Amino acid sequence: MNDNQNNPFEDSALTTILVVSDMAKSKAFYVDVLGAKIFREYGGDSLVLEFLGNWLLLVTPGGPTEDKPDTHFVVPVVKNKISNAYTIRVKDCIKSYGILKEKGVEFITPPFERGAETRCFFRDPDGHLFEISEYNG
Repeated sequence: MNDNQNNPFEDSALTTILVVSDMAKSKAFYVDVLGAKIFREYGGDSLVLEFLGNWLLLVTPGGPTEDKPDTHFVVPVVKNKISNAYTIRVKDCIKSYGILKEKGVEFITPPFERGAETRCFFRDPDGHLFEISEYNG
């Protein structure tokens, strides 16, 4: 028996959906600042990006549809209450911090050493949280 017969995700990829309030502002942030590549755009209300080998789908807020009744896509309501975050493993946290800071990224704090890692956090224009982390161990 072929193991792929029971794999519901054969030849699939995972895409993260981020709800954004201003598509142009978010597009500029992800493409111009973080270096994501545009894969496809849909009428100004959604944008598919390839970022560090992953797929991000930026969408504007929206209400229920037939296939997701009672489900609303909204931007983060309280930016300091996180249910989803991204960690980007980097070779040199201090260097990455400096490059991103020069591009206008606002960090919550400068890099901190915490045990075997050096890390710091920033947000996208709507408050989605990103961490850059260097493993020092």
